[in-house]
Amino acid sequence: MKTFPIGVQPYTVREALRADYTGTLRRLAEIGYKGIELGLPPEGITVAEQKTLLKSLGLHVVSAHAGFDTLSFDAEAIMDYLDEVEGGRHIAISLKFADKEDVLRKAAECNRIGARMKERGFKFLYHNHDWEFMTFDGKYAMDWFLEATDPAFVGMELDTYWAAKADVSPADYLRTRLQGRCPLLHIKDMEAGEQRFFAEVGEGVLDFKDIAAAAAEAGVEWMIVEQDESRRDPFDSLTISYRNLEAMGLLKR
Repeated sequence: MKTFPIGVQPYTVREALRADYTGTLRRLAEIGYKGIELGLPPEGITVAEQKTLLKSLGLHVVSAHAGFDTLSFDAEAIMDYLDEVEGGRHIAISLKFADKEDVLRKAAECNRIGARMKERGFKFLYHNHDWEFMTFDGKYAMDWFLEATDPAFVGMELDTYWAAKADVSPADYLRTRLQGRCPLLHIKDMEAGEQRFFAEVGEGVLDFKDIAAAAAEAGVEWMIVEQDESRRDPFDSLTISYRNLEAMGLLKR
């Protein structure tokens, strides 16, 4: 079975990060995470200081997120940041879509942004939630978007929980739609029951052995653990997810 480097999305511990930036990053590294999706440091900490801190903790910036439901972000500044921090080459966004025409219009803009990112050696990624699996003219908005964007310019960061929340199998979607197009995979689980609340990886109903097999087939490079909300202390949730991935034999040493 293929193993993966495991990163973390610190949105899970966003309150702790605001309260104690350095201490929170240290705790994530102590759990065992080697990668992190991160942006510019808070006021009072320079990128050079952030870079030194991350290096001391053994944390590599895998990617950065450019914002939510907007294409009006400074792509050059984000790429400059990742260059300075010696981070990964992936930049992700999420959008909302009103109708098919809106999907196609935003897809065209993503192609333009992604082409510029490619010129600088970066890859533009789309991170889904569940609403991208609403249908317009008999087809998922997500499918319209993928068909309207050039794989050379726009890839995916599939989110397993949100796909499953929309009753779409993340493993099947990786196999049928995202071959060679999903370098990063957001992994989170789902509780059984009507509420379908977030769960730690390996504690819910998703089949991560099958998801991992599909991820290997699709060319996924990193798995990124995120849990939007937790019934436990968020650090405990991230620890449980990491340990379960290790027990599943999916953790790359």
